[in-house]
Amino acid sequence: MTGPGATAYTRADADADAKAEAETLAELVRACPGVAGLSGGPFGTVATYLPGARVMGVSADGDTVEIAIVATLERPLPETAEDVRQAVWEPGGGRPVNVHIDDVVIDVVEES
Repeated sequence: MTGPGATAYTRADADADAKAEAETLAELVRACPGVAGLSGGPFGTVATYLPGARVMGVSADGDTVEIAIVATLERPLPETAEDVRQAVWEPGGGRPVNVHIDDVVIDVVEES
């Protein structure tokens, strides 16, 4: 946008938007039944890296959304993956969502 009163969309704005999106998607994933937590994937490759911030387990760059989770055995793994996919599809802009189950835990210990 140009002209009087127009504001420029800066790199800092883009970084803030990317961080907000990644944090929102991470929160939605953690709320899904059968998800014990997020994972960085092999070698930490599934993450959103920004200046001064990193959101592990969520990469929403380009044309797809990548999610890496640690699942529980409280339900079938395909159902957990599908719930994650559905939870982030619309907030992820309708981009294809790839869900990676990087680990499985038997019991989840609730922190108090």
